Amino acid sequence: MPRADFYLIAKDRFRAQPLRLVCELARKAHDAGLWTLVLARDAAQAEQIDDLLWDMGDEVYIPHQIAGADIDEEEAAVLIAAPDVDAPLRPLVINLRDAAVEGSFERVLEVVPADPEARGPLRERWKQYQARGLDVNKHDM
Repeated sequence: MPRADFYLIAKDRFRAQPLRLVCELARKAHDAGLWTLVLARDAAQAEQIDDLLWDMGDEVYIPHQIAGADIDEEEAAVLIAAPDVDAPLRPLVINLRDAAVEGSFERVLEVVPADPEARGPLRERWKQYQARGLDVNKHDM
């Protein structure tokens, strides 16, 4: 059964830089051998994630690419897609956009902002995933 995991930002380092949590989730997925698609909110966010993935420490290398014309699917274990790029879904999807992910995947990760005011759309998504029969879980990060 597909799963939806909601990660609530709690730790100070993730509050200061929420995209660090995204990179941490991508690293864990890569370590587990899961091909990952990150659905960025916009092109600027895609670039930020790309930069942060290069900056995970000397011991960490996560093969990643921004989706586009010159993509090497085999090399990019983590694919980062801006909304204007039609990237195929992968088994694991990290969703940073406002809408629930449609289509076929094994697991979707949703990052929940620390600000309670910004959580409305995520409550809606939780209900949508539940209604579609996904196993829905929450994790405090």
